[in-house]
Amino acid sequence: MGFFDFVSDLDAYVDSPKAALRLNKRRAVLVAPHAEEIAGARVLDLGAHDGRWAYAFAGAGAAHVVGIEGRAETASGLANYPDPDLRARIEMRIGDIHEEIDKAVAAGERYDVVAVFGVLYHLMDHLRLFTGLRRLGPKLILVDGEFLQRPGAVIQLSRERTDKPLNALPQVEGQSEAVKGVLSFRAMEVMADCLAFDLAWSDWDAIEDRSGVPDYFRKKGARRGTCVLRPRGT
Repeated sequence: MGFFDFVSDLDAYVDSPKAALRLNKRRAVLVAPHAEEIAGARVLDLGAHDGRWAYAFAGAGAAHVVGIEGRAETASGLANYPDPDLRARIEMRIGDIHEEIDKAVAAGERYDVVAVFGVLYHLMDHLRLFTGLRRLGPKLILVDGEFLQRPGAVIQLSRERTDKPLNALPQVEGQSEAVKGVLSFRAMEVMADCLAFDLAWSDWDAIEDRSGVPDYFRKKGARRGTCVLRPRGT
């Protein structure tokens, strides 16, 4: 039995028959290796969607998880998750990621672990994001998303429809297409280095069964990847 097997019974995932398989495999790389640091921690989950990763952090023993999600309807999906004790440890906040981080900093909030899963490639101001996160004092930042397989530290701009729940939020009122930037692997490394983070990439190539997660093994274009950031000197 896998942690996320229950999603197969949720209406939100009925059209995604491999959702449980994919989430379980990703959890094995994104969450499980950090179980000791997550246990008892305060966790911030950015782009929290329906709280699935916040729920996974609570399941890994986090004391309190704050999820930031831009769409209230999407965030309401957490109520359908089965374990009330895990849900009770999760606080969902609705709003813009940058604005909510600024509010948290101003309120003096501190977090042990921050998750940036599936949201980085929907944003434009990556440097602002990680600068803000550093001010929250995390010992561990977990990043998972798509990165360009191109030489050099580059950011590729593209457009994204704002009417789809998994896409970027409007950047100005009435905007039907937002501008997003996709980092190259090297750009992620340069940004981390300049902000005094040590970065280590997770080894997805060690996964033999690649069913459900083919985007982590693409040979061309953007490929999904996972990295761990720690403040230098810790």
